Amino acid sequence: MKTLSARRTRRTLHLAGVAAAALLALSACSSLSSSDDSSSSGSGSTASASSSPKLSGTVTVFAAASLKESFTALGKEFEKEHPGTKVTFSFGGSDSLAASITGGAPADVFAAASAKTMQIVTDAGDASGTPATFVRNQLEIATLPGNPDKISSLKDLTTSGLKVVLCDKEVPCGAAAQKALEASGLTLTPASYEQDVKSALTKVELKEADAAVVYRTDVKAAGDKVEGVEFPESSDAINDYPIALLKDAPNAGAAQAFIELVRSAEGQQVLSESGFLKP
Repeated sequence: MKTLSARRTRRTLHLAGVAAAALLALSACSSLSSSDDSSSSGSGSTASASSSPKLSGTVTVFAAASLKESFTALGKEFEKEHPGTKVTFSFGGSDSLAASITGGAPADVFAAASAKTMQIVTDAGDASGTPATFVRNQLEIATLPGNPDKISSLKDLTTSGLKVVLCDKEVPCGAAAQKALEASGLTLTPASYEQDVKSALTKVELKEADAAVVYRTDVKAAGDKVEGVEFPESSDAINDYPIALLKDAPNAGAAQAFIELVRSAEGQQVLSESGFLKP
């Protein structure tokens, strides 16, 4: 009987040992699985965090001449925020820039001074997506410092003997000036038509003209080189400025990021300080 009892005891102890070993094995597997899951999760988080590609390379922006000061400042800010990038600009009359784009000139972004000139690019199928208006601009008369000719209205520009320059009629600032003149029932024969707003302003700065109809932003940028005269008819000829990513943009990712900067609160602050109106 003692022998049978001893055998039963040893068998019981053996089974208990096997069960304990099995539990230890299961616990180890569970810990390993948990560790693997944690590692996998951590790896996924790392991959997700690094999924946004770092911006690099050159962003080529074609922009209306009136955007020169503000966009140059924003370009420097963009390069600072994204080391390894460079923003290059081609400033000029919006109609000429649009013609260059539809003619195949490589560019990433187009910022025009009117919806009409942007339409040239969209009609040609060269814009990616729908252009967005990011600012507006209003006309102002630029006179010589001190306003020696005592110009106080748009009508004063029609005074005989006064040398006045306008932007070409195909350029947004020229089209806006014509609209304001027509709304006032005035006829003005300028001394010259200039290819863009900066060229018109330069004529006054160099004292080659007595006055020019330009944008208020250009008058502000010129500082004490000219004196600005506001006129009420300008409110009937305010230009919307649209911006668009171009369809064949060589650096689309960085170009889109630049557009986002322009439209951000930071970008809008820079543009407002330059005299642009909110869209």
